[in-house]
Amino acid sequence: MPRSVPAHEWLSQQDEALCIRMNQASRIRWICRTLRLISRLADGAFWYVLMLAILAWPGQRSMIPFLHMVITGIVCTLLYKWLKVKTARPRPSERNQAVQRAVSPLDEYSFPSGHTLHAVAFTLIAIYYYPALSAVLLPFTVLVAASRIVLGLHYPSDVLAGVVIGSAIASVSLLLW
Repeated sequence: MPRSVPAHEWLSQQDEALCIRMNQASRIRWICRTLRLISRLADGAFWYVLMLAILAWPGQRSMIPFLHMVITGIVCTLLYKWLKVKTARPRPSERNQAVQRAVSPLDEYSFPSGHTLHAVAFTLIAIYYYPALSAVLLPFTVLVAASRIVLGLHYPSDVLAGVVIGSAIASVSLLLW
């Protein structure tokens, strides 16, 4: 880090540079198509199907993880929507023409990544109850996080914040549950 640049500015520059580099992968057709699909599934469909599959799981205890995920999802949604409005961080493509958006965003602001936040929280809760699901959920969650940057919707720091917040919400919910 150069001495003349304040640390926060240097971090912001690195964040933007990594965002631009990762976004270049969206120009590769099969990567873009795959990550668009992952991102679309993470809009909710994947998680709703997972919750319904858990609810249909044999045994009476399937209601507990189902309700745990529903309540955690509500908390995640309320918190990330509040944070987006409070921080009002523009999306990368609005600040830098080098970032090309490959899909339309679901909302106006960038920070934090709600897709990543939900993916991390849901994954941690689901694998707490059903560890065998980690073989599917962990790679899916990593792809969700990567898709948000590659598709030009988020900065890496937005995704990192989503990971941290989603992990914190899941952890607290597991302690309280």
